[in-house]
Amino acid sequence: MSTAMSWFVIIGTLGTLVAAMALLFSNRKISGNETTGHEHDGIQEYDNPLPMWWVYMFIISTVFAVGYLIYYPGLGNVKGIGDWTELKQWQDEVDRHEARFAPIYAELAAMTPEQMAADRRASQVGRRLFINNCSTCHGVTAKGGFGFPNLTDGEWIYGRDFEAIQSTILNGRIAVMPPWGAALGDDGVNEVTEYVRQLAGLEHDTAAAELGVAKYNMFCVACHGAEGVGNEALGYPNLNNDIWLYGGEREQIAFTLRHGRNGNMPAHRDMLGEEKAKILAGYVMTLGE
Repeated sequence: MSTAMSWFVIIGTLGTLVAAMALLFSNRKISGNETTGHEHDGIQEYDNPLPMWWVYMFIISTVFAVGYLIYYPGLGNVKGIGDWTELKQWQDEVDRHEARFAPIYAELAAMTPEQMAADRRASQVGRRLFINNCSTCHGVTAKGGFGFPNLTDGEWIYGRDFEAIQSTILNGRIAVMPPWGAALGDDGVNEVTEYVRQLAGLEHDTAAAELGVAKYNMFCVACHGAEGVGNEALGYPNLNNDIWLYGGEREQIAFTLRHGRNGNMPAHRDMLGEEKAKILAGYVMTLGE
């Protein structure tokens, strides 16, 4: 919060309390007339002071508000003598949670991947970790979406073995498909699109696909291979099946060729740690079974 805004909050808050108290005590005075002069249907409004119980309650509430603002950070950038922050309270709650469940995580992480796959408690804990940390991108059912991999099928860009999955969770992945629109031109993009669809066994224009072979070998073969099978060790996708991260329609393939793609799987090492990452990896391995 800027200094100017902080002073605005401080002055506005304290000024409101002072004004409220001033209004309270000013209304304790009696004008000297028994009525306010208001009358309707023979009913007169008396000019009586506020009842003392109401005044005392208001004073107590104001004193409490002042004490609250002294202890807690309610006045702009003033931290308060209690040194309380939302982040600190959240961290304290996280630390208590971690201390409570640390023995369970340690016990489950000591299992082998096969043992975790067969253990009901490991599966339950792994699912909770998945929902809390992975479902935003991959979905609660792990079926992914446009640009987010489906974890329940047989297509694994970086491999499906336990070590590969655990490494992905801990260290993240960065995928880059360079744009080839300028190098290929519109005709080249269309021709390579048809050839890629041919590799995948999809309906295609045979004549255009034949023209796209040479261009594919020039720009794409280094990553995806001559047969389009990709390379799991480097994270290069397989192009000869019907599983497409960004879609296999002509317009979608052409867009990828023309503009490239950028993917980022964030690293979760700092957030999860080794033990929870291992439990999560064990759970992810079972999703396609």
